[in-house]
Amino acid sequence: MSVPPTTTIVPALRALAGREIVRVLRQPARVVAGVGTVALIWLVFASGLAGAFASGETGYGSFLVPAMASMVAMFASVFGAISLIEDRQHGFLQGVLVSPAPTWAVMLSKLLGGVVMALAQGVLILALSPLTGVSPPAAGWLLGVLALAMMSAGVTGLGLALAWRTQSVGGFHGVMNLVLLPMWLLGGTLFPLDSAARWLSLLMHVNPLTWTTDALRQAMLGEGSLGPWAWVGSVAFCLFGLLAPSCMARFGRVRPDA
Repeated sequence: MSVPPTTTIVPALRALAGREIVRVLRQPARVVAGVGTVALIWLVFASGLAGAFASGETGYGSFLVPAMASMVAMFASVFGAISLIEDRQHGFLQGVLVSPAPTWAVMLSKLLGGVVMALAQGVLILALSPLTGVSPPAAGWLLGVLALAMMSAGVTGLGLALAWRTQSVGGFHGVMNLVLLPMWLLGGTLFPLDSAARWLSLLMHVNPLTWTTDALRQAMLGEGSLGPWAWVGSVAFCLFGLLAPSCMARFGRVRPDA
């Protein structure tokens, strides 16, 4: 007998997404390490290159605001993806996958939990931006949080999709270094699109993290290179992040106990 979706999907989403958030809150060292590392990198780069770079009327420390927010989102996505691998290794994922809740709901709950934590940590970085002279209007703050949410969804979804086919935490770190780290470096984070070499600029334009970073920079700093296309690309990256984990679990299926 089929079970009404409202009695399985909604409770499953609420319980599993809440579990992801609680797991992070019970390990505050992860949050402190993630935000603290980003703040340290921010301080070093902003101080070391302050005299060598300026973007419009803002200094390099202000220019790095979207870069640091995207780095926090990337760290959070890594932790969320690692939790998927750990759940598989410890047998929890197998038990959830044989429950009445569909596979897509399980993956969506993982995604929602990761996005909430990535967004919360990213907002902490944005809250520090006035220290660098960034003072957007209220609409700018709202658009900045929206851009950060789309960025978090895209990066977290990509991390979960990659983790589904990765059998160990060590293997996922290798995948992260091969995929996620280059995405961040070529995401318009450390230098603007206009100053890059032509071949590098082409790579940056097709990098989805460039779109969300540019949208966040437009919201917080009022400047960017892609105009409204940054927001179009951000929506597309967000949708990709929402769909990729479930599609990978369905069509790129591997044994959950592998």
